[in-house]
Amino acid sequence: MEFQYENSFEVKEKINQSKIAILPIGAVEAHGPHLPLGTDNLLAERLSQKLAERVNGFVLPTLPYGQVWSLRNFPGSINVSNESLISFLVDIGESLFNQGFRTFAMVNGHLGNQTALKEAARVLYETCPEMRVFYFFYPGMNKAAAEVRDKKSAHNAYFHACEIETSYMLYLAPEYVDMSKALSEDPIISMAADFTPTPWEEFTETAVLGDAKLATEDKGKYIVDIALENMVKMIDELKG
Repeated sequence: MEFQYENSFEVKEKINQSKIAILPIGAVEAHGPHLPLGTDNLLAERLSQKLAERVNGFVLPTLPYGQVWSLRNFPGSINVSNESLISFLVDIGESLFNQGFRTFAMVNGHLGNQTALKEAARVLYETCPEMRVFYFFYPGMNKAAAEVRDKKSAHNAYFHACEIETSYMLYLAPEYVDMSKALSEDPIISMAADFTPTPWEEFTETAVLGDAKLATEDKGKYIVDIALENMVKMIDELKG
Protein backbone atom coordinates (compact mmCIF):
# COMPACT_ATOMS: atom_id res chain seq x y z
CA MET A 1 0.00 0.00 0.00
CA GLU A 2 1.30 3.45 -0.96
CA PHE A 3 0.57 5.79 1.95
CA GLN A 4 0.66 9.02 -0.04
CA TYR A 5 -2.16 7.87 -2.33
CA GLU A 6 -4.59 7.16 0.51
CA ASN A 7 -7.18 9.72 1.63
CA SER A 8 -7.93 10.96 5.13
CA PHE A 9 -11.49 9.61 5.13
CA GLU A 10 -10.39 5.99 4.71
CA VAL A 11 -6.82 5.77 5.95
CA LYS A 12 -7.58 5.53 9.67
CA GLU A 13 -9.37 2.21 9.30
CA LYS A 14 -6.58 0.89 7.07
CA ILE A 15 -3.97 1.87 9.67
CA ASN A 16 -5.96 0.01 12.32
CA GLN A 17 -5.86 -3.09 10.13
CA SER A 18 -2.11 -2.92 9.39
CA LYS A 19 -0.24 -0.67 11.86
CA ILE A 20 3.00 -1.18 9.90
CA ALA A 21 4.74 1.82 8.29
CA ILE A 22 7.76 1.34 6.03
CA LEU A 23 10.00 4.30 5.21
CA PRO A 24 12.49 4.00 2.33
CA ILE A 25 15.57 6.10 3.06
CA GLY A 26 18.30 6.74 0.54
CA ALA A 27 20.69 9.45 -0.59
CA VAL A 28 21.76 11.49 -3.57
CA GLU A 29 25.41 10.83 -4.32
CA ALA A 30 27.95 9.75 -6.92
CA HIS A 31 27.71 6.12 -8.06
CA GLY A 32 30.15 6.03 -10.94
CA PRO A 33 29.22 6.44 -14.61
CA HIS A 34 26.88 3.45 -14.85
CA LEU A 35 24.47 4.15 -11.98
CA PRO A 36 22.35 7.24 -11.23
CA LEU A 37 22.79 9.66 -8.33
CA GLY A 38 19.57 8.34 -6.81
CA THR A 39 20.65 4.70 -6.74
CA ASP A 40 20.17 4.39 -2.98
CA ASN A 41 16.67 5.89 -3.23
CA LEU A 42 15.66 3.44 -5.93
CA LEU A 43 16.99 0.46 -4.00
CA ALA A 44 15.34 1.48 -0.74
CA GLU A 45 12.03 2.23 -2.43
CA ARG A 46 11.75 -0.98 -4.41
CA LEU A 47 12.90 -3.14 -1.53
CA SER A 48 10.32 -1.39 0.67
CA GLN A 49 7.60 -2.21 -1.83
CA LYS A 50 8.54 -5.87 -1.73
CA LEU A 51 8.57 -5.80 2.06
CA ALA A 52 5.16 -4.12 2.24
CA GLU A 53 3.65 -6.83 0.07
CA ARG A 54 4.94 -9.50 2.44
CA VAL A 55 3.85 -7.89 5.72
CA ASN A 56 0.78 -5.94 4.57
CA GLY A 57 2.36 -2.58 5.42
CA PHE A 58 2.20 0.97 4.15
CA VAL A 59 5.12 2.34 2.10
CA LEU A 60 5.72 5.98 3.00
CA PRO A 61 7.09 8.50 0.48
CA THR A 62 10.85 8.02 0.10
CA LEU A 63 13.17 10.18 2.18
CA PRO A 64 15.64 10.99 -0.61
CA TYR A 65 18.51 12.73 1.20
CA GLY A 66 21.10 11.20 3.50
CA GLN A 67 24.42 11.63 5.25
CA VAL A 68 26.97 11.42 2.44
CA TRP A 69 29.92 13.16 4.10
CA SER A 70 32.41 10.76 2.53
CA LEU A 71 31.27 11.56 -1.01
CA ARG A 72 30.07 15.12 -0.53
CA ASN A 73 32.75 16.60 -2.80
CA PHE A 74 31.84 14.44 -5.80
CA PRO A 75 29.69 16.01 -8.52
CA GLY A 76 26.00 15.54 -7.79
CA SER A 77 26.28 14.56 -4.12
CA ILE A 78 23.95 16.22 -1.60
CA ASN A 79 24.86 15.87 2.07
CA VAL A 80 22.60 16.09 5.12
CA SER A 81 24.03 16.04 8.63
CA ASN A 82 23.37 13.21 11.06
CA GLU A 83 21.75 15.70 13.42
CA SER A 84 19.27 16.84 10.78
CA LEU A 85 18.47 13.29 9.76
CA ILE A 86 17.94 12.12 13.34
CA SER A 87 15.59 15.01 14.08
CA PHE A 88 13.61 14.41 10.90
CA LEU A 89 13.23 10.68 11.55
CA VAL A 90 12.16 11.19 15.16
CA ASP A 91 9.49 13.67 14.04
CA ILE A 92 8.23 11.20 11.43
CA GLY A 93 8.23 8.32 13.90
CA GLU A 94 6.33 10.22 16.57
CA SER A 95 3.77 11.36 14.01
CA LEU A 96 3.29 7.79 12.83
CA PHE A 97 2.82 6.62 16.40
CA ASN A 98 0.19 9.29 17.00
CA GLN A 99 -1.61 8.11 13.86
CA GLY A 100 -1.84 4.60 15.28
CA PHE A 101 1.15 2.80 13.75
CA ARG A 102 2.90 0.35 16.04
CA THR A 103 5.68 -0.89 13.74
CA PHE A 104 8.01 1.58 12.02
CA ALA A 105 10.50 -0.02 9.64
CA MET A 106 13.16 2.22 8.14
CA VAL A 107 14.56 0.54 5.03
CA ASN A 108 17.93 2.09 4.35
CA GLY A 109 19.64 2.07 0.97
CA HIS A 110 22.76 3.96 2.07
CA LEU A 111 25.26 2.72 4.65
CA GLY A 112 26.18 6.25 5.71
CA ASN A 113 22.70 6.72 7.18
CA GLN A 114 22.91 3.86 9.65
CA THR A 115 24.31 5.87 12.57
CA ALA A 116 21.49 8.41 12.32
CA LEU A 117 18.84 5.71 11.95
CA LYS A 118 20.09 3.88 15.01
CA GLU A 119 20.14 7.05 17.10
CA ALA A 120 16.65 8.03 15.93
CA ALA A 121 15.38 4.56 16.84
CA ARG A 122 16.83 4.94 20.33
CA VAL A 123 15.03 8.25 20.82
CA LEU A 124 11.77 6.71 19.63
CA TYR A 125 12.32 3.80 21.98
CA GLU A 126 11.97 6.31 24.80
CA THR A 127 9.26 8.58 23.39
CA CYS A 128 7.10 5.88 21.75
CA PRO A 129 7.74 2.76 23.82
CA GLU A 130 4.72 0.93 22.39
CA MET A 131 6.08 1.18 18.84
CA ARG A 132 8.68 -1.24 17.51
CA VAL A 133 11.27 0.56 15.39
CA PHE A 134 13.59 -1.19 12.92
CA TYR A 135 16.56 0.23 11.03
CA PHE A 136 17.17 -2.27 8.23
CA PHE A 137 20.19 -2.33 5.95
CA TYR A 138 20.16 -5.57 3.94
CA PRO A 139 20.22 -7.88 6.98
CA GLY A 140 22.23 -11.01 6.28
CA MET A 141 23.87 -9.58 3.17
CA ASN A 142 27.49 -10.13 4.21
CA LYS A 143 27.25 -13.90 4.23
CA ALA A 144 25.08 -13.98 1.12
CA ALA A 145 27.39 -11.65 -0.81
CA ALA A 146 30.42 -13.76 0.09
CA GLU A 147 28.68 -16.76 -1.42
CA VAL A 148 28.09 -15.19 -4.84
CA ARG A 149 30.76 -12.55 -5.41
CA ASP A 150 33.48 -13.31 -7.96
CA LYS A 151 35.99 -10.79 -6.65
CA LYS A 152 37.07 -9.85 -3.14
CA SER A 153 35.60 -6.64 -1.77
CA ALA A 154 37.77 -3.53 -1.69
CA HIS A 155 36.74 -2.99 1.94
CA ASN A 156 35.36 -5.15 4.73
CA ALA A 157 32.26 -2.97 5.18
CA TYR A 158 31.93 -0.55 2.25
CA PHE A 159 30.31 -1.67 -0.98
CA HIS A 160 29.59 1.01 -3.50
CA ALA A 161 28.69 1.04 -7.21
CA CYS A 162 30.56 -2.27 -7.35
CA GLU A 163 29.81 -5.90 -8.15
CA ILE A 164 27.33 -6.10 -5.28
CA GLU A 165 25.43 -2.81 -5.45
CA THR A 166 25.26 -2.93 -9.23
CA SER A 167 23.79 -6.43 -8.92
CA TYR A 168 21.14 -5.03 -6.58
CA MET A 169 20.25 -2.48 -9.22
CA LEU A 170 20.15 -5.06 -12.01
CA TYR A 171 17.57 -6.94 -9.92
CA LEU A 172 15.51 -4.09 -8.45
CA ALA A 173 15.87 -1.23 -10.95
CA PRO A 174 17.54 -2.52 -14.14
CA GLU A 175 16.17 0.25 -16.34
CA TYR A 176 18.52 2.72 -14.62
CA VAL A 177 21.73 0.70 -15.15
CA ASP A 178 24.08 1.24 -18.09
CA MET A 179 26.45 -1.73 -18.01
CA SER A 180 28.31 -0.41 -21.07
CA LYS A 181 29.77 2.22 -18.74
CA ALA A 182 30.55 -0.10 -15.82
CA LEU A 183 34.07 0.14 -14.42
CA SER A 184 36.47 -2.23 -12.75
CA GLU A 185 38.27 -0.37 -9.96
CA ASP A 186 40.58 -1.68 -7.25
CA PRO A 187 41.11 1.21 -4.83
CA ILE A 188 43.62 0.92 -2.03
CA ILE A 189 41.80 1.85 1.19
CA SER A 190 44.11 2.17 4.17
CA MET A 191 43.26 0.91 7.63
CA ALA A 192 43.31 4.51 8.81
CA ALA A 193 40.12 5.18 6.82
CA ASP A 194 38.24 3.19 9.48
CA PHE A 195 39.62 5.26 12.34
CA THR A 196 39.84 8.84 11.11
CA PRO A 197 37.60 10.97 8.85
CA THR A 198 38.63 10.18 5.28
CA PRO A 199 36.91 11.76 2.27
CA TRP A 200 36.64 9.18 -0.48
CA GLU A 201 38.43 11.33 -3.03
CA GLU A 202 41.59 10.33 -1.17
CA PHE A 203 41.34 6.80 -2.57
CA THR A 204 38.93 6.92 -5.54
CA GLU A 205 38.18 9.27 -8.41
CA THR A 206 35.14 7.33 -9.62
CA ALA A 207 33.27 6.34 -6.41
CA VAL A 208 33.35 2.74 -7.68
CA LEU A 209 34.78 0.39 -5.06
CA GLY A 210 35.25 -2.83 -6.98
CA ASP A 211 34.42 -4.50 -10.28
CA ALA A 212 30.97 -3.41 -11.45
CA LYS A 213 31.45 -5.41 -14.65
CA LEU A 214 30.95 -8.61 -12.66
CA ALA A 215 27.45 -7.62 -11.55
CA THR A 216 24.47 -9.79 -12.52
CA GLU A 217 20.76 -9.79 -11.82
CA ASP A 218 21.00 -13.28 -10.32
CA LYS A 219 23.56 -12.15 -7.74
CA GLY A 220 21.38 -9.23 -6.77
CA LYS A 221 18.28 -11.38 -6.46
CA TYR A 222 20.05 -13.94 -4.29
CA ILE A 223 21.29 -11.37 -1.76
CA VAL A 224 18.23 -9.12 -1.76
CA ASP A 225 15.80 -12.01 -1.34
CA ILE A 226 17.73 -13.22 1.71
CA ALA A 227 17.67 -9.71 3.20
CA LEU A 228 13.94 -9.46 2.47
CA GLU A 229 13.24 -12.78 4.15
CA ASN A 230 15.16 -11.67 7.24
CA MET A 231 13.22 -8.40 7.43
CA VAL A 232 9.89 -10.18 7.10
CA LYS A 233 10.85 -12.64 9.82
CA MET A 234 11.87 -9.90 12.28
CA ILE A 235 8.74 -7.85 11.68
CA ASP A 236 6.47 -10.88 12.04
CA GLU A 237 8.19 -11.93 15.27
CA LEU A 238 8.37 -8.51 16.93
CA LYS A 239 5.61 -6.34 15.47
CA GLY A 240 3.56 -4.37 17.96
